[in-house]
Amino acid sequence: MARTIHEFRSPRRFVAGTVGQPGDRTFYLQVSQDTRLMSVEMEKQQVLILADRLTYLLDEVRRRFGTPVPPEADDIDDVSPLENPIDAEFRVGSMGLGWDAEAASVVIELLAVTEQPLDESVILDDTDEGPDTVRVFLSADEAREFSARSMRVIAAGRPLCPLCNQPLDASGHICARSNGYKRDAVFSRSLEFVDPDVLAGLARLVPGFDSSFTVDDEVVDPHDGDTSDDGDDSDHGTADRDGDNGDR
Repeated sequence: MARTIHEFRSPRRFVAGTVGQPGDRTFYLQVSQDTRLMSVEMEKQQVLILADRLTYLLDEVRRRFGTPVPPEADDIDDVSPLENPIDAEFRVGSMGLGWDAEAASVVIELLAVTEQPLDESVILDDTDEGPDTVRVFLSADEAREFSARSMRVIAAGRPLCPLCNQPLDASGHICARSNGYKRDAVFSRSLEFVDPDVLAGLARLVPGFDSSFTVDDEVVDPHDGDTSDDGDDSDHGTADRDGDNGDR
């Protein structure tokens, strides 16, 4: 079946939101433009990683290239819930993130989960072969707003363990890291910065959510100097999950 790329170059709205109560929430990203409305289902940790890396991308673009980028937003304008109907087009398995220098826009790409390992060359590419994709273009202001809202949505659920980044239950929490054990699990898909003209090289998430990436062959760590361990070893984006997204 031919690949479908749903492109939103001038979205009216692009937000993260949830359905359900804390502890049993399903996360969605929803985008609308003109009469089009589309939602995709995501893991909580995917939303967290996307918001975090998007924030750092904007800071890095401003620092390296002098591009006007607004500071991180404390307040958000859009606090409305997701629009109905909320019908997921697909569940996200991979994400791409880039900077379009000519248009001064952030490019966010959400790719459907696949049964087979993903050929990462299809991310931010228009090739006919590959998973269905939602591609969204945002201004720097819109990207800041998206990140701020996403973090607020995440914070509205159960608090996260500061050691293993897993949700805390009222009845208690068995922390793998405090027991000296680390699961041999990897975030099974990559979040990449892909823009050959501006941000050369690829950024790949590795075990423990190491968020360092390369820009012009220089390794950059967005958490350089931060000694806290905010990693997560949960397995996301695989095709054989049972649909249980944990705390959500």
